[in-house]
Amino acid sequence: MVEDSAPGVYEVEFCDDYGTHRNRLPARATPLDDRPRIWDVSSVTMPDHQQPPPHQTHLPLVSTRERAEPASSGLSGWLHAGGRLDEEVSHGHKTHPWYMVLWLTGVDYFSTLGYQPGIALLAAGALAPVATGILVLVTLFCAYPIYAQVASRSYAGQGSIALLENLLPGWLGKLIVLILLGFAATDFVITMTLSAADAAEHAIHNPYLHQLLGDHLIPVTLVLLAALALVFLKGFNEAIGLAAVAAVPFLILNLIVLIRGIVEIANHPSYFYRWRDALFASGGDWSHILLVAVLIFPRLALGLSGFETGVSVMPLVSEGGIARSSGGVPIGRTRNTKKLLLAAALIMSLMLILSSFVTALLVSPDEYKIGGPASGRAIAYLAHGMLGSVFGTIYDLSTIFILSFAGASAMAGLLHLIPRYLPRFGMAPLWVAFSRPLVLVLFAINIIVTLAFKADVNAQGGAYATGVLVLMFSAAIAAAIALWRERARTFSIYAWGIVAVFAYTLFENIKDRPDGIVIASVFIGIVVGVGAISRWLRSTELRVANVAFLDEESARLWQGITGRKVNLVAVRSFEPAVCKRKAEEIRRHYNLDGPIALLNVELLDNRSEFLAELKVAVREEDGNYHIRVTQATAIANTIAYISELVDPVRLFLGLSRRNLMSEALRYLLFGEGETGVMVYTILVKYWEWTPEDDVRPLIFLMSD
Repeated sequence: MVEDSAPGVYEVEFCDDYGTHRNRLPARATPLDDRPRIWDVSSVTMPDHQQPPPHQTHLPLVSTRERAEPASSGLSGWLHAGGRLDEEVSHGHKTHPWYMVLWLTGVDYFSTLGYQPGIALLAAGALAPVATGILVLVTLFCAYPIYAQVASRSYAGQGSIALLENLLPGWLGKLIVLILLGFAATDFVITMTLSAADAAEHAIHNPYLHQLLGDHLIPVTLVLLAALALVFLKGFNEAIGLAAVAAVPFLILNLIVLIRGIVEIANHPSYFYRWRDALFASGGDWSHILLVAVLIFPRLALGLSGFETGVSVMPLVSEGGIARSSGGVPIGRTRNTKKLLLAAALIMSLMLILSSFVTALLVSPDEYKIGGPASGRAIAYLAHGMLGSVFGTIYDLSTIFILSFAGASAMAGLLHLIPRYLPRFGMAPLWVAFSRPLVLVLFAINIIVTLAFKADVNAQGGAYATGVLVLMFSAAIAAAIALWRERARTFSIYAWGIVAVFAYTLFENIKDRPDGIVIASVFIGIVVGVGAISRWLRSTELRVANVAFLDEESARLWQGITGRKVNLVAVRSFEPAVCKRKAEEIRRHYNLDGPIALLNVELLDNRSEFLAELKVAVREEDGNYHIRVTQATAIANTIAYISELVDPVRLFLGLSRRNLMSEALRYLLFGEGETGVMVYTILVKYWEWTPEDDVRPLIFLMSD
């Protein structure tokens, strides 16, 4: 902890499994007396002689509807049986060597070979190999360096979104996170629907399966999505071994087909000459071709899709026996994840170059056009044509398997991402924290998206690329900001250059495929809309995650004020004149028995947080008590919570007499507003859930 340049402002830097954090603590957060300023932060270890006894550190939490155990029988019991998703922690996962976790990333990244070559041919034609070469350069010199920085700072598997949230606190940060969650939902949902559609495409075009499935593309796609949902309703744990079984044979089969294609080209040079003639058909030279390829390559952006998944699996990467830093940073996990990302980028770059070259030379425009036999399955088409139906069927089955697993990886990604943000922000119904209800909602969304796109792989490519590129663009911005703040100016400038590359790629993709941003906007609207409504509906919860005493004296005095021993009075400040006037006013107008406990609540600078980690300080003065509560997110909710803990005889609240509409808005956004009315509303709502025979305080609303 160091004192900042602003007087009385302190900066605390600490690390945990979610990254490196910096908090600025204002002077008004100081204790009641002049003792040294010590704040309780989870990762800051205090000397033993300064720590209160363990049994006095934290207050017991109030039982609330939100913390109550869900029903164990009936439909509600079944829905909640899948377990909570917002309480899993990274250190609960079994870790594996990076080269094994690589295949878990690969089922998403490498599976794009099932449809990427066909999309590249449609987008670029004979220019596909050149445009793919530019895509590979962007992969190795833009995407990899950025995500290596993300891995160094967000090592709990939440990727660039968590990094941006830490860099941009407050409501602006929350809004950006919600927008990025909308794009992430677009990315992962389209991954599921596109992968299922392409798997169905491979299935119905297989000569053996076609007799059974016919041309029923949409029904087959929906069946695959239903099977995916059933797997997750039953319970799914991402198995590293199963991922390797899906990814390794798929890569080997693709390599066999591509090598066979290169042999075919070597034996028949006419393929190369025909492609060369098509490349220079417009009469330009290589500079013209490269310029056109630069303009076209954003249409191939699906080839960048694996990096966000790469950092999302970080909790599964072992630390390799390397000790953590003094700040708790898992250095070994970070290094190994960078190896994973680089290995995945190199493997995919090689496969993209080979596949684009071979398919551009061997697949004719009539074959890869929409509706053609190679549409969405260029390599599979070559596998059947060059290596026979038996090998082609093996290739199809391997492709269907890995595409199905890619859908499972996307579903797991959403189940990992959404419950760790929206419930914590107070921007989702409580059931979002449970796996089964969320799986059913995502399955319903998958059905709608599949029917809207008619299970067309090419039609979904724009929305998929938009989601991927926005996440990469945000990751580049987050890395550039973080590097600049760390005074790594050279690397920061390079990162800002990468921001420009991704900005161009995103702009061109949106311009050419505006349907992608339309679909993403729908997801963003749903996320933001549901978030705003949920925050409004949940604003009257008690909203406290933890309560801790500031010191031993507070813990000792607390025992003397709980259990209907005091009259609790909320005050706006602890100025002596204010406290004296308030105490005298109450005793003059009311016949009180017992001491008065004056309660003052101080808010966090970041009022956008939903749950509070309260710090409580108690002092005794002239027979009365002063209770100061700091780090609150809302004054009214905190007063209601402390009232339930203290259990006073009477509760005195002030009324501001201001405009109720403006006060309601101040309450929702900044935790302030008409405190007296809101405390009464919160307590009444809470008491509706508690037993009727509970003894409750008398509430007095007084005009300030």
